[in-house]
Amino acid sequence: MAKTTDELVAIAHAHAAAEARDDFDTTMATLDDDPVYELLPAGLAFRGRDAARAYYEHFFTHVKPMVTGYELRNEWANDRGLGQEYVIDFRLPDATTERHHVLSILTFGTTALSGERLYASDRAFELLFGPVLALAHPMP
Repeated sequence: MAKTTDELVAIAHAHAAAEARDDFDTTMATLDDDPVYELLPAGLAFRGRDAARAYYEHFFTHVKPMVTGYELRNEWANDRGLGQEYVIDFRLPDATTERHHVLSILTFGTTALSGERLYASDRAFELLFGPVLALAHPMP
């Protein structure tokens, strides 16, 4: 049975909270069977649970330890997704720091998240996705 917009917003919030507390299983449980991740303006995308699993394994193992702080600057929702605007601070292995702005739109399926549309710089994508970028394909 299809979820209401309010229920899907609650799932999106549960997804973001699970990411914040390093909860891989709950993060994956918020996704539908064939999630699509779009990286813009790079024009890249990857799809499927295997790709999402590879991304979140990388994210929790390699990215989260580099994050020294983040700020949710804005949030809004409609019947198609939940938009969240972040500023993320990274501490790199050489002890330098970088700040990146990321716009994330968690897209809604009928009963779970259908994926995510991310707007960020190429450098932010390099930090966030690392070797998982090799799974991405040019968007049609």
